[in-house]
Amino acid sequence: MVLVDTCGWIEWLTDSSLSEKYSKYFTQVESIIVPSSIQYELYKWVRLKQDMQYALEAVALTEQAKVVPLTTAIALSAGDMAIEYKLSFADAIIYATAQFYNAELITSDKHFKSLTNVVYFAK
Repeated sequence: MVLVDTCGWIEWLTDSSLSEKYSKYFTQVESIIVPSSIQYELYKWVRLKQDMQYALEAVALTEQAKVVPLTTAIALSAGDMAIEYKLSFADAIIYATAQFYNAELITSDKHFKSLTNVVYFAK
């Protein structure tokens, strides 16, 4: 299993210079887990850049993967990780979710670069 961070979804959707690196993860969408917080971040980003319809279509793509809600266990783990790794709320939720599901975190976010079980693509 993999968890593609919000930046990865954005890179893939915008066909950026990094989209090819991310695209291989989207060929097996059933192996992707998506925390509902990523749906929030993705919707917000696309909504600001495009329009509501395109934002809803982007979120609909995440629905093809396994969307996972924030549970108490993940929330508490995220709290610990936020303290230990100095992560923001959203980043802690994303990293804790990846760890909870024993998934590789695929990202271009520097906050995750040195953490375990992370595949990092530099921008």
